[in-house]
Amino acid sequence: MASTSSTPLSISSSSGLIDAKASRQSAVASPQCVSLPTLPPPPVQPQNRPWKAATYCRKIARNVMTMATGEAPVEVASAELPEIVKTVQEAWDKVEDKYAVSSLVVAGGVALWGSAGLISAIERLPLIPGALELVGIGYTGWFAYKNLVFKPDREALIAKIKDTYKEVIGSS
Repeated sequence: MASTSSTPLSISSSSGLIDAKASRQSAVASPQCVSLPTLPPPPVQPQNRPWKAATYCRKIARNVMTMATGEAPVEVASAELPEIVKTVQEAWDKVEDKYAVSSLVVAGGVALWGSAGLISAIERLPLIPGALELVGIGYTGWFAYKNLVFKPDREALIAKIKDTYKEVIGSS
């Protein structure tokens, strides 16, 4: 069997364990003070690309000069707006009561934010998400049985969908 030598441990007044051999060593290496080596300074990043800084400065100077003269930069003047932006601008120009439309957009955003908060609060409740999932599965099964299993019910559902589509879109 291998023999193990144990050294007695004592508890100092600072409630820390102190090795008995360490207390006999020099007073410079106190058990309460531990010195760690210092880290070397971070390496200096060499400037490998001075041309990049010069290009950036030229670009800023060109933009300042363009703003001072009031001319549009070449990149902006040649780029056209996407079709959807033009459509939205035309629709916004046709609106007479811009204040009411803006208020509705803000109210819709607040309602969306509030409903997302409500849904996340319900999701955090322990039993509610599982119960709602069971309700959804049950309703899906009921809907499939009532409208999709038998041919006359399927045809009635398709006719109802087509009628609703014509009401929403209008007759073309």
